[in-house]
Amino acid sequence: MKSNRWLILGLIGCLLVAGGAYFWATGLMDSLYNFRSPLHANPPAPGQAIGQPTTRRVVVVLIDALRADTSLKPEVMPTLNQLRDQAAWATMHSQVPSYSEPGYTVLMTGAWPYLSDGPAMNLDYADIPTWTQDNLFSAAHRAGLKTAVSGYYWFEKLIPQDAVDASFYTPGEDKIADREVVDQALPWLQSGNYNFVLIHIDQVDYAGHHEGGPRDPRWAAAATRSDNLLREIVANLDLGQDTVIVLSDHGQIDRGGHGGQDPIVLLEPFVMAGAGVRPGRYPDMYQVDVAPTVAALLGTNLPASSQGNVLTEMLALSPEKSANISEALNQQQMTLSDAYQKAIGYRVAPDAGEKDILGYYQGLIEKARNTRLEHERTPRFLFAAILMLIPAILLVWKRSRMVAWLFGGAGIYLVLFNFIYAGLAGRTYSLSSVASSTDIILTTALISLLALTVAWLILSFSLKNFRAQPLHAAETTLGLTYVTLYLLALPILWSFALNGALISWTLPDFASMFLGFLSTIQSLIVAVTGILLTGVAALIARIVNQKPELR
Repeated sequence: MKSNRWLILGLIGCLLVAGGAYFWATGLMDSLYNFRSPLHANPPAPGQAIGQPTTRRVVVVLIDALRADTSLKPEVMPTLNQLRDQAAWATMHSQVPSYSEPGYTVLMTGAWPYLSDGPAMNLDYADIPTWTQDNLFSAAHRAGLKTAVSGYYWFEKLIPQDAVDASFYTPGEDKIADREVVDQALPWLQSGNYNFVLIHIDQVDYAGHHEGGPRDPRWAAAATRSDNLLREIVANLDLGQDTVIVLSDHGQIDRGGHGGQDPIVLLEPFVMAGAGVRPGRYPDMYQVDVAPTVAALLGTNLPASSQGNVLTEMLALSPEKSANISEALNQQQMTLSDAYQKAIGYRVAPDAGEKDILGYYQGLIEKARNTRLEHERTPRFLFAAILMLIPAILLVWKRSRMVAWLFGGAGIYLVLFNFIYAGLAGRTYSLSSVASSTDIILTTALISLLALTVAWLILSFSLKNFRAQPLHAAETTLGLTYVTLYLLALPILWSFALNGALISWTLPDFASMFLGFLSTIQSLIVAVTGILLTGVAALIARIVNQKPELR
């Protein structure tokens, strides 16, 4: 019994690792789904309206998931590319999380996801919160303008409905739903009674999720149908008096999917044509610039939580209007910066000297945010370093041939897992490859099980493990399990040091968070599989030892 003590303790340790990994992984994702901005309870107050509108109405056509490269193909989207000839247009940059609900929120509030108080992930309809921060619909309503929205039913929950004068919402996402969306919106355009209209076309995103993604011909077909709907919308506008803006909330990776930090999902088209616009191709812009620019066109206040700039270079503005925008931006940014620093409990000293308004106040926000992060990260880094170094020192101190073999086996596991995950399955190391919680768990579990089993077989045959005593075979297998868990712990500890155990007052670094999350799921499977393989190794060794002809 004494000789089995360490084996029993090792097996109990594996059970504890599996349980801890399960609760950490689920807790981490729950905290991300439940994330709310520090400004949730105390949003900044809206400022004064900028002045007279420079257009009769603004119509925003949001083509969900439309990639920037797809939008530039005239054979796929002829209407959009013809519109570019008379439009101000640029490539637009967004930020993670690159999901629709965060993207919609950024477009309408002008605030990045860590501050906007919109959902950080796509929530089910029943769980979607209404925007607590100022937004274009609320700003237009306060200014006495009439608003309308036609699109996916998530907007019904996101937008404060007391700021919407006409609406149509559908749970459909395909071409049939888009046809209904546009049919409902066209009479609003024809009546001329609405000053701010949002039309949401969803079938490109549907093709990305359900029809093979951008590499499938059905993606281009969905983009072309969306372009045809855009043609109908533009045909009902007078661009001498009206302004149309065509944009997207995010892109999609080639295999379909979005949500992560992949560069292709963070680039979208921005095309603005009509009254008050100076046509031309412009330098790259940011998604947060949309809301303040629309506000300037409509003459409303700048959304109070906006972190973007008015794209004045794209607008035909009088000197008076330009001065009003500059004054309004200064006041709005000063109020926002003060509110955010107060909300997170960290204030930074203002800088002296000349200042670019947006860069200055957003710099203060980032400085305050980074100061708090640094204070929180320092003890976490020390703790993580200790946990990383102690096992490594012990293993190096032992300096046995077996330790080298165990690291070799664990290395085989990592190579096999990542080869299958990224090479064969074509998945990315980001949330963009996560179709659902079931999908990521089952995929990771199957690959982990296969990779560890193969690594175990290679190690066992190389060391003639099955010919050894059952206890030795079991201990070697358990050793492989623990060395593999140690290597998997490295990205977990790195994510912990950067982001904390759970998501709290700000959003995480998504690249490190995903690697940590993926490693946590692997750790659960490796721990459980290691227990099973330990028993199998002992059983095989016992059988071989009882039958000399098998040795």
